[in-house]
Amino acid sequence: MAAYLDIFKRLFITDNQPPFFSGIRSSVRVKQAEKRHFADPSLACALLKATPAGLLGDLETLGFLFEALCERDLRIYAESFGAHLYHYQDYKNQEIDAVIELPDGQWCAFEIKLGANQIDAAAENLLEIKRQIEADPKGRPPAVLCVLCGMAHAAYQRPDGVFVVPVTALRE
Repeated sequence: MAAYLDIFKRLFITDNQPPFFSGIRSSVRVKQAEKRHFADPSLACALLKATPAGLLGDLETLGFLFEALCERDLRIYAESFGAHLYHYQDYKNQEIDAVIELPDGQWCAFEIKLGANQIDAAAENLLEIKRQIEADPKGRPPAVLCVLCGMAHAAYQRPDGVFVVPVTALRE
């Protein structure tokens, strides 16, 4: 299996997203498994024989593909200014879809959601993880919390400090 995964990676079929660790001496235990993606989410669509109508009837699969597409774009943008893209999952099964670590060590946490009806839960997840990291004296909390949304019409900052950004704003 490892040989196949290595071949896929060398042929640029897959692109693995490494795990993020918020602090070398932090007591928060995080999972160290890479998150596997197709290099282009359209490969998954082709393998699944997914049609636009079929995906609209299966919003869960569409959400996974949307998340993979956003993570691919975030990685490209991050690398353009020397940053790196990671994912975060701890042993309490709390996760952050995407983490961008800047060259100066600061990091930004992103939840990626297709629908605007998921923004509140995504923001609360980010805030809860931030609170837990802040409670650890050796933890390094995120500098920015952001929900990247497919159905948001404008970028704004919520009263709790979480940014909500439509995916269309990534190009800006």
